[in-house]
Amino acid sequence: MADTKREIERKYEATDATRLPDLSRVAGVGRVEKRGVTELDAVYYDTADLRLASHSLTLRRRTGGADEGWHLKFPVATGIRDELHEPLADTLPPSFAALLRSRLRHTEPAPVVRLLSSRDVQHLNDDEGTLLAEVSVDTVCAERLAGEGTGTTATWTEIEVELADDGDPAFLDAVEKRLRKAGVRPSEAPSKLARALAETAPVRKKKRAKHEAEDPQTTGDHVLTYVRKQIRTIVDLDPAVRRDLPDSVHKMRVATRRLRSAFKTYRRILDRETTDPVGAELKWLAGELGVDRDQEVLDKRLGERTEALPGTLVLGPVRGRLKVWSAARRTGSRRRITDVLDGKRYLALLDTLDALSADPPLRPAASRAPGKELPRAVLKDYEKLARRMDHALEHPPGPERDAAMHEARKAAKRARYAGDAARPALGKPAKRFAKRVKAVQSVLGDHQDSVVARDALRGLAIQAHAAGETTFTWGLLYGHEEATADARERELPEVWARASDPVLRADLKH
Repeated sequence: MADTKREIERKYEATDATRLPDLSRVAGVGRVEKRGVTELDAVYYDTADLRLASHSLTLRRRTGGADEGWHLKFPVATGIRDELHEPLADTLPPSFAALLRSRLRHTEPAPVVRLLSSRDVQHLNDDEGTLLAEVSVDTVCAERLAGEGTGTTATWTEIEVELADDGDPAFLDAVEKRLRKAGVRPSEAPSKLARALAETAPVRKKKRAKHEAEDPQTTGDHVLTYVRKQIRTIVDLDPAVRRDLPDSVHKMRVATRRLRSAFKTYRRILDRETTDPVGAELKWLAGELGVDRDQEVLDKRLGERTEALPGTLVLGPVRGRLKVWSAARRTGSRRRITDVLDGKRYLALLDTLDALSADPPLRPAASRAPGKELPRAVLKDYEKLARRMDHALEHPPGPERDAAMHEARKAAKRARYAGDAARPALGKPAKRFAKRVKAVQSVLGDHQDSVVARDALRGLAIQAHAAGETTFTWGLLYGHEEATADARERELPEVWARASDPVLRADLKH
């Protein structure tokens, strides 16, 4: 796995008239250490249509400096990026190729820009000599290597302030205050690459892509905005899932579900002959992602329940058995997810989603105003939820009611997603609707998690009994889950009454 570093930095404009002020006067700085000048030669790679740059990704091969090699940067927030590093090589490292697969697909990245930088570095240290930040004055010469503008060059000078590892971001504010006082202003470009691409490109008015709307006007505009957001989320989360970042699998799974739900909810807008096969593939992807996620949720629930018990009630090797059981069920799940993301079926799905986004299968209702079409779709999902809720509440407690409540949970999720998608057009009524339905979904979800947990606890108790261990604690945990399910069942009618308020639905129509 590539080395990863969280990069927190700020860039500033520098001109011939700009002078770097005395930074020893910045609060917290004990000494300014000059580190000399380093010559850097970096070649930046991308596709012909600058696909990586459009996602604010940076891929480069750089020589010179202490960290020469291949660098791949992912945006985290303004001024914050995760930088991955691989040793210097002639070809793109396989680990980077995998992380970029959702963007590159079947395309090989090629050199697009070369940057030659002369970097004059200073270290800002505290009184004990600990590094607080690195300040560099970079004199840059950029050359366009491909596409329109090939051979065009640009030069500039900039000041870069990078926070030391584990440093306090507030220190950058103190440095900026000192720089601004000296007349130095923040750079408009977020990165050297972005500036190089802008300054070496032919000057022309940017054309709006065919599928881009200035502001959503029609029902189709609003639905497509939501659909495209989910597609982009899936693509953006692909490298995060590969890097095993926290909650990335869950977020990617939610995006696939939201997208599939939108295809079902808005069948009057998007032709189902096109979207149904795509929805089936999204269901497959969500299922593959769920193998690891479902076990993760169950592990957390059972672990927290066990830790909440007094020590005197945890009899036998409960924690150890939980750990072994979880490891056995999750063996190979991470490898399986990576294999799915590397597979032809997944890449074909991404290509299909791109094609659908670029040339959406719109039906006649898509051209209508959203004030009627969107409420109609949302309320249709609500009616399905109402039928399933009635069915669930008419059953006495037991397996049949558990199954009915699970079906109602899925309907609640779809109705909530429908409200979320309609919110930009319908405003507060859609927001209130989605919030109330989410409360129903949460109650039903906790109930279903309890059903799954009880089944797991029964299996664990059987294993413990077969090994000659006491099953007291497993039975106690099972009882706690039964009590949780009972509490959710008692709570549900009141939560559903708030979500089924006729005024709430009437507001959607106005």
